[in-house]
Amino acid sequence: MTTAQTQTHTARTSPPTPRPPLWDRRFTLYFVARAVSLVGDAMMPVAAALAVGALYGVSGVGYVLGIWTGTFVLLVLFGGVFADRFGARRLMVGADLARVLTQGVLAVAFFVGTPPFWLLASMAALAGAAVAMFMPGVNGMVPLVARDPQRANGTLKVADALAHLLGPALAGLLITLTGAGTVYAIDAGTFLLSALCLALLPLTRATAPALSGPGAPVHTRGSLRRDLRQGWQEFRARTWMWAVILIWVGYGVLLFGPLVPLSSALISDRLGSNAYGVAVSFLGVGTVLGGLLALRLRPSRPLAAGAVAMALYTVLPLCVALDTGLPVLLAGHVLGGGAWAFWSVMWATSVQTHTPPAVLNRVTAYEQAGSVSGVALGQILAGPATALVAPERLMLVSAGVCLAGCAALFATPAIRTLRRVTPMDGGEPRAPGGPDGK
Repeated sequence: MTTAQTQTHTARTSPPTPRPPLWDRRFTLYFVARAVSLVGDAMMPVAAALAVGALYGVSGVGYVLGIWTGTFVLLVLFGGVFADRFGARRLMVGADLARVLTQGVLAVAFFVGTPPFWLLASMAALAGAAVAMFMPGVNGMVPLVARDPQRANGTLKVADALAHLLGPALAGLLITLTGAGTVYAIDAGTFLLSALCLALLPLTRATAPALSGPGAPVHTRGSLRRDLRQGWQEFRARTWMWAVILIWVGYGVLLFGPLVPLSSALISDRLGSNAYGVAVSFLGVGTVLGGLLALRLRPSRPLAAGAVAMALYTVLPLCVALDTGLPVLLAGHVLGGGAWAFWSVMWATSVQTHTPPAVLNRVTAYEQAGSVSGVALGQILAGPATALVAPERLMLVSAGVCLAGCAALFATPAIRTLRRVTPMDGGEPRAPGGPDGK
């Protein structure tokens, strides 16, 4: 029997390799850190839409969100470099502590009176800078704390979904009963707990990827410009990645960016402010379902499957645009949440498993900067656009853009043909090779 025949026979007769355990101490601490901060984060869009909107209108909401997002886009590339240089966990703990400060200041401001717009804008900028330091490490930490990235991503997405199920409704209730200050105070507390869990996270040298070769210390890396250039080269080398981000820029300007300012105003005007909080909570219900589905399904072409799922997201802006009743509106949010969750898990797992660990944080920073840059522009333009076009028409445009983007995702060969990578050697992502890694 030849070697090839022996290997084939062994593959057919050996029992399937069991999946590695997920809930060890590292993943548990990381999960708690992410889960508690996600609850606080889920409360913020509702708090901003209702509290800031009541003071400064739709344009005020758009400007505050746009400043936050714009600061993130400007600084996230540096966050990726610093995460690769100094370690993602250290940077994430510092970013959490910075957000304890920003949210605490806003909590006090709302408790004592009406915060001036300059304070809302400046705290949004500082919080956006902190998130720019935090987010590149979120993707890079997953392969370090879990040996099965897709299971970890699916579990984290379910936590995100549950946060969006509970957070918005809680925020709307708290604003009605106690005011926005309570929401911002709770948010500050979640970041404090997240920082504590991340600080306790045991990461050894064995779990931290080398940055420039075996055993290379993180602080000996080259210049900042060289690090940025290397991250860009790795990002640009993957056609599937930059093609998705190019589509996501259009989504940001015309779909994701205007969605919160416009839908919060339209739903609140028609059905009351509590209805908007309930609708966002049902978005969380859909996200739970989508995350659970992503835990079970392992499509051989994950981005193709995600593109098909994202077509269901079209229903969400369409329901808002057509002034449907509450039951249809909530059903649309469930479908949209499920579609978004499934795509998110497929995308995050693809990035983590097709990117070398040494540059994962920087590549993540580039894909985040590209995808979020359009959101910032869309948020800023949402208010002025309503002076020219009715919000309902803008939401119809968003629905059409969503469907067209899904068609573009599926029509791009590099996206459609990208295959799932099985983590090797204890869960370390392997570098892409061949056409499927581009």
